[in-house]
Amino acid sequence: MDNVITGLAWYVVFLFSTVLHEAAHAFAAMRGGDLTAYHGGQVSLDPMPHIRREPLGTVLIPVLAFIWGGWMIGWASTPYDPLWAARHPRRSAWMALAGPAANLLLVCVAFALLKIGLHTGFFTRPEDVLIGQLVAGAAGGWSMAAAMMVSIMFSLNLILLTFNLLPLPPLDGSSALILFLPEQLAGRYQELTRHRIFAIMGIVAAWYIFQPVFAPIMRLSVRLIYHGATG
Repeated sequence: MDNVITGLAWYVVFLFSTVLHEAAHAFAAMRGGDLTAYHGGQVSLDPMPHIRREPLGTVLIPVLAFIWGGWMIGWASTPYDPLWAARHPRRSAWMALAGPAANLLLVCVAFALLKIGLHTGFFTRPEDVLIGQLVAGAAGGWSMAAAMMVSIMFSLNLILLTFNLLPLPPLDGSSALILFLPEQLAGRYQELTRHRIFAIMGIVAAWYIFQPVFAPIMRLSVRLIYHGATG
């Protein structure tokens, strides 16, 4: 039963975080002039349009990842008009970066809640600080549930933020370079990174370099969470 409750907590946070990420992509595209995702119903926190588009990445893979590894990962996607992106490479770059920005917002909110909980004594430091248990509930009951949810919100969104900002296609971070290139070069770079071979190579490379990149970020985050804490 404890595993079921923990799995449900992970899935609720995963689904909300992923939907917010994709809704941010869709909203940025809409503001930039591409209504593709808007007409698909994805400028919304309603999870159903996102689940219908990617049922494998939003339902099956997260559940299997939790069963095998004790935490969740998955994916969703936002449709966009490639002709619009080719005409407006910088707008498409901002669209790509809007998703990680949504995860950064949730990281900041969770960090604030963790610090407040520790300073007020609502949270305390657990015997073992884990990715899904950064803090423990000091009074049991609701404080334990809150500690788990906020811990998962922080860790999962930090994972999504870090992974998506790796500067490798097809990840969102690969679009950041477009903002610093001349417009003609930006278009050529964008066209090059859309080729399937680069997407496959990028995912494989990201899989290998993510852990060495993320581990020190997570260690630093834990130090910042407990810096000056009384809990």
